[in-house]
Amino acid sequence: MNGRIDVAFIVDDDQIYVFGLKKLIAINNLCKNILVFENGEKAMNYITPIMKNSEQLPDVILLDLNMPVMDGWEFLDEFIKIKPNLSKKIQIYMVSSSINPADIEKAKQYEELSDYLIKPISIEELHRVFTLAA
Repeated sequence: MNGRIDVAFIVDDDQIYVFGLKKLIAINNLCKNILVFENGEKAMNYITPIMKNSEQLPDVILLDLNMPVMDGWEFLDEFIKIKPNLSKKIQIYMVSSSINPADIEKAKQYEELSDYLIKPISIEELHRVFTLAA
């Protein structure tokens, strides 16, 4: 499958970072469909009504930590509540500019998180993330 997945979500409020990340994913042909949400609440509002539709659900979520309205931690807490109702396994990667050891340790407490990645994500890391999800 060459590391290409069907659907990925970028949940991040930094428009410049999102623009660059989308370009990187597209140039490397890693994903057919990328949906962007500027905060966790918007992503959760999208996921909730399609929980049983595995074709519409993302294979990967690249989740920012610090966002307005609903941050990455709050999104994860809501995700845990709906996880049993999801029709497929979704890999979630916390992607943050925070190198705070407390954040990195907190991330390890969430079994739903596949990894904690420091921004900016390298192309090698992106390939690894998308290949693992494919």
